[in-house]
Amino acid sequence: MPTQIQHRVIAIDGPAASGKSSVARALARKLNFVYVNSGAMYRAMTWSVLQHGIDPSDKNKIADFVASLRFSGELKDSELCLRVDDVDLTSYLHHERVNSEVSRVSTVPEVRRIAVDRMRSYANEHDLVVEGRDIGSIVFPDTPYKFYIDASPEVRTKRREAQGHRDEIVRRDQADSSRAASPLIVAKDAEVIDTSRLSIDAVVDEIVARLRTKNLTI
Repeated sequence: MPTQIQHRVIAIDGPAASGKSSVARALARKLNFVYVNSGAMYRAMTWSVLQHGIDPSDKNKIADFVASLRFSGELKDSELCLRVDDVDLTSYLHHERVNSEVSRVSTVPEVRRIAVDRMRSYANEHDLVVEGRDIGSIVFPDTPYKFYIDASPEVRTKRREAQGHRDEIVRRDQADSSRAASPLIVAKDAEVIDTSRLSIDAVVDEIVARLRTKNLTI
């Protein structure tokens, strides 16, 4: 972890619909840490790109555009809510077109740089539980608290459908794992937990037990 980071960070990585968001949010509340959803940052930038009529395949235009955006964060119930150009985009982040294009937009190096810089700046202010796809491998590689949350493709597909989303899990996995910029991988020192048959509370309890073995003061 870069030396300027002042607070503790728990990294929660995993593929789509693995349960990582629900687990990370519940874990943050249990530990009184701040929850940060890195995916929301990429989705917010994707929505902004689409709203301004920019071709999601035009990496140069996307890079110039996102560099001009103004980001801010505010805490709501120990969760960091992102605002872009003073607009709360929470209700727009799971639109079907955002679902379809976020994997493409998030491959743009400038998009990832902005998100990583923001997350690291938050760690100078708060103890964090951060969830995403490259948190333990790229964003906070030196944190000793790394977990990879997974579930079977069948279970994850059912979870997405229950949420009202119809994006194709296998395609998402392939795009996230094969991209050149910060691909989805299991960090070498991450602990893997399969959530296929576990409740959110059971997963949180398991993580807390493992954190205690790592001497995290809870």
